[in-house]
Amino acid sequence: MLRRRAAPGSATRGFTLVEVLVALFIMAVLAGLAWRGVDALVRARDGSQAVIESTQRLNTVLTQWEQDLAAVHDSASVPALSFDGRTLRLTRTADGGVRLVAWALHEGTLQRWVSPATTRVAALQESWLSSQQLQGGEPGQLKVLAGVDSYQVFFYRGNAWTNAQSTGDVVAPRQPRAPQPPASAASGVPPGPAVGGEPDREELPSAVRLVLGVEGKRLTRDIALGPQMP
Repeated sequence: MLRRRAAPGSATRGFTLVEVLVALFIMAVLAGLAWRGVDALVRARDGSQAVIESTQRLNTVLTQWEQDLAAVHDSASVPALSFDGRTLRLTRTADGGVRLVAWALHEGTLQRWVSPATTRVAALQESWLSSQQLQGGEPGQLKVLAGVDSYQVFFYRGNAWTNAQSTGDVVAPRQPRAPQPPASAASGVPPGPAVGGEPDREELPSAVRLVLGVEGKRLTRDIALGPQMP
């Protein structure tokens, strides 16, 4: 049986080395472009998540700030609200008595320190003195917000925003009264002073303005103080 010879040049030909290299190069370029796209999506997702977490943290801090100011209580034994340029101190009602709260900026981190609740004037005064010696690692102190560049506080007094470190109007002392028995834990108010009345003290502002510089951005929040019981 005779076989036909294949015509010259009609035999099946494989890929040359150059063609294989060109194909591999094209595949590598496409893979690189795809990886850059995936990496961009991952970075965008991580950036969005970081912004969400930062916003949630900031909202939590502002909510706590508002709660502290809404519960300010003037015990007449220590200043109810003061700012020295670095630390805001306030006394507020809480379960079990009155607490001293200190908001301070330490090494770019806003921190909040809270004293134990008390119904004793001496203990509240001791907490006030302790708040002036905070170093950033005391019990009851929490790092609440990092990346804070600046921290300013203003008081609304006399129909205008004023420097919180300036002197406010003085409240006339109340009439002298007899010594009071220790207050119960449920009252949340320290015992009153002995005969002789109360010392002069500054009138509380009607609102407080907080100005924070966070990661290059400026945030301003105005908060009205809660009503004071006579």
